[in-house]
Amino acid sequence: AMEKSYVPLFLLLIVISCALAKDAGKKDTKDTTAKPKLPQTLSRGWGDQLIWTQTYEEALFRSKHSQKPLMIIHHLEDCPHSQALKKVFAEHKDIQKLAEKFILLNLVYETTDKNLAPDGQYVPRVLFIDPSLTVRADITGRYSNRLYAYEPSDISLLYSNMQKALKLLKTEL
Repeated sequence: AMEKSYVPLFLLLIVISCALAKDAGKKDTKDTTAKPKLPQTLSRGWGDQLIWTQTYEEALFRSKHSQKPLMIIHHLEDCPHSQALKKVFAEHKDIQKLAEKFILLNLVYETTDKNLAPDGQYVPRVLFIDPSLTVRADITGRYSNRLYAYEPSDISLLYSNMQKALKLLKTEL
């Protein structure tokens, strides 16, 4: 019961930080207030035709109830590495197709869940969570100092890690 009291405050903080981020961007001001749930705004360019969740809590809930794994991408709009990865991710047809089998979330802010930063809060980083709500820290990229980082040249590794996340699901549940 203790944790529950934090949720409304946490959600409020997200709303405040998103509002600040939007104001700082100074673009697209007319429609954002009226229709915040347009998928292309939630995708932030990672795949406009995919269904993206809005918050970490919603993503966990959907993963658990749909029995689909969750893929979380931490990134920043002004980070060139994030931008480069986003471009190859969005243009990779096989990844975009495979992504439909996941609950998807991309975040431009850190969550309070320390499990989402097993080796630090760097961007871009990609983590998988299974429907039992376990962070799959065992699905890693190729860099020993940043286990969940991917460069554009690692896109095929990210693709095979997505396949791995789906396979683990079948064997374990």
